Amino acid sequence: MDGASIKIMHHGGRFGVTGSCHELQMSCNASLLIDCGLCQGVEISVRGGKEQGLRIDFPIDSVKAVVLTHIHVDHCGRLPYLFGAGYRGPIFCTESSARLLPLVLEDALKLGITRDEDLVQRVIVALKKRLVALRYGEWREVGTWDGITTRIRFQQAGHIMGSAYVEVETSAGPGEAASPGKGTRSGKAEVEARRVIFSGDLGAPGTPLLPDPVIPRRADVLVLESTYGNRLHEDRHTRKERLKKIVVKALKNRGALLIPAFSIGRTQELLYELESIIAAHRDEEAAAGMPWDDLEVVVDSPMASRITEAYLELQPLWDAEAKQIVSAGRHPLSFEQMTVIDSHREHLQTVAYLRKTARPRIVIAAAGMCSGGRIVNYLKALLGDDRTDVLFVGYQAAGTAGRDIQEQGTGGIVNLDGKSCRIRAGVYTISGYSAHADQRNLVDFVKGITEKPSLVRLVHGEPQARRALAVRLREELGVTVEE
Repeated sequence: MDGASIKIMHHGGRFGVTGSCHELQMSCNASLLIDCGLCQGVEISVRGGKEQGLRIDFPIDSVKAVVLTHIHVDHCGRLPYLFGAGYRGPIFCTESSARLLPLVLEDALKLGITRDEDLVQRVIVALKKRLVALRYGEWREVGTWDGITTRIRFQQAGHIMGSAYVEVETSAGPGEAASPGKGTRSGKAEVEARRVIFSGDLGAPGTPLLPDPVIPRRADVLVLESTYGNRLHEDRHTRKERLKKIVVKALKNRGALLIPAFSIGRTQELLYELESIIAAHRDEEAAAGMPWDDLEVVVDSPMASRITEAYLELQPLWDAEAKQIVSAGRHPLSFEQMTVIDSHREHLQTVAYLRKTARPRIVIAAAGMCSGGRIVNYLKALLGDDRTDVLFVGYQAAGTAGRDIQEQGTGGIVNLDGKSCRIRAGVYTISGYSAHADQRNLVDFVKGITEKPSLVRLVHGEPQARRALAVRLREELGVTVEE
């Protein structure tokens, strides 16, 4: 790795899009762990199966702190296993992430590990004791080890609520060094600090509810995500019009429109856009006998409803557009056409009702990649009905049922819970609703850095995405890129 004695090791997310876990070693005795996420899809089998994919298979004696970029499970889901491996240090994150993380891990524990409520709550209590919440833009010294002082700062990443990229600055000396320069006010010589940035997941400018990502001033080394490094998203107006047209088509088919969506970020963004469409066309018919004002939007995910409630509490952090909508008396995340389903019994009743009647409505349910969760029951019940439509609005990792449905399309066959299901439903994708930056956004992010990094290392992307982004970065900016 470029830089005096700085070494970056990857324990997940280096060559795939899940399981992000990166270790920055400042010295032989001290390191930071940037994220600690779960693997999904084919990346589970690459790591030797589910149990191996969950294990902390690297030494943690030198890990002094965990720094969390955001609270999607592919970035935080292995934290309970890290506790089990003996980690007892702090977990640094943004204030919003500190509010949301216990909800996410409690849900993940109940779904994937245990239904023992006492055990789950013990883990959550241990988590809360270790959380250190920081404001955006606030430098925090983490510690000094072997003469090297390390500090961190979170900056807005615009991916989901509370998401951030993290700047890690290391400097040799007594610890008073704060930023590069030749001296301090005290007259003491100052050793130039090294700055490494871990992007986490970056969002696109103009994402509903969220402020745009902040461009860093300087980076010596940039560890950059590349999920959509080979693609360009539709602009916001175009994707909103496509969403409206797909909704209209589904209503004309007199069947359900199923939207697999992550409980955090994607669900709230979809609700925001759907409320906007309904508000703009309230007095019109979306289909014969179906006014927009009567369109039912079902959110079938206890986790999504809890996260949405938390988003409502975090209104001061919404962007200016969202705040203006609220001030005008509208409620983009809690509108009258919404129906929230919490209980499992009510969920099963809704699935059975739709299988029998195919009543026109929109159903948003987790998980976003159809690899589990309530969306699977809807798919098993309704994929074989040609009145049904399925809309993908987020990345589908290789090896997930979502990717299989997306690639097979209408007429194909997909395996759901060990059963082969014929796809007679319409299948659509709108890439613009991805919470990830596209190739242009990623290039612009690097281009905007005043003091360019001497090295960009690409992570969190499939091979073709990393390769395409590397080519573009080299051609446009002339930076050194490791794929």
